Amino acid sequence: MIVRFSNCLWLLVLAACCSAAGCGASASALPSAAPNEKLVEEIRQSSGGAGGETAEAEAATPTVDTWGDLTGKFVYDGPGFDAARLAVTKDEQVCGKHNLHDESLELGDGNALKNVVIFLADKKSAVHPDYEATAKDTIKFDNEHCRFEPHILVMRTSQTLEVHNSDPVSHNSNMAPLGDAAFNPLISENSQSLYHFAKQQNAPVAVTCSIHPWMKGYVFPRDNPYAAVTSADGSFEIKNLPVGKHEFQVWQESVGGLSAKPDWKKGKFKFEIKEGTNDLGTIQVSSALFGK
Repeated sequence: MIVRFSNCLWLLVLAACCSAAGCGASASALPSAAPNEKLVEEIRQSSGGAGGETAEAEAATPTVDTWGDLTGKFVYDGPGFDAARLAVTKDEQVCGKHNLHDESLELGDGNALKNVVIFLADKKSAVHPDYEATAKDTIKFDNEHCRFEPHILVMRTSQTLEVHNSDPVSHNSNMAPLGDAAFNPLISENSQSLYHFAKQQNAPVAVTCSIHPWMKGYVFPRDNPYAAVTSADGSFEIKNLPVGKHEFQVWQESVGGLSAKPDWKKGKFKFEIKEGTNDLGTIQVSSALFGK
């Protein structure tokens, strides 16, 4: 975009110079002609300026110096249940001993709702300087006990994904991020393959194994560090968010956008972060949302 605009701009400038000097001027005389600065500025303003998109994007990123944390807990509101066992159809001697079960809807003690993703959905956000120390880290996503560990991994696009294999059998880890390069390496025992996301995603990206078809996990790359996954007790914490009004998104594997509250349309809600700890409290998630 910028290169094409620059070429068109100088063609117009040269044409203007040619017009000012007379149409009979030779081509060799054009480089010595002074640019028509007024014309250059008019074209730049009418087109937003060379690099205008970058400048606009940078200007849209807010600057703050006050920060707050967001906490909460998701609980399944309905009769408890045990997750279904998964059928092991390959490498039974290795995979069959790990009590593998369906992780798409999994409860912890007290009906705590595990693996709920909550993240900042703002297009631009200031980032607390403490996160700079980990901005270029390599983040491990493991094939372990014939499942993915963790089941859902959140990371930043500036970080490197390391898909590792801790199992004594090979795994084929396959993912296709929307609008990004596909990833499909065969990873042998105690080996790994690296991947760099070119763009953030608006929902976690599924990772599967074609050798072991029951295996499924997720990687969720974002441009900022403000994303979390609920733990075994249903709780989450997102630290050092910029103070102010923001939009958040909640996602759960089996339903997508999790409308846990009446005003959370497709899992989206607005919330004002204040300095210190901001607690959403215990969020009761109706079993009806999961067809239970």
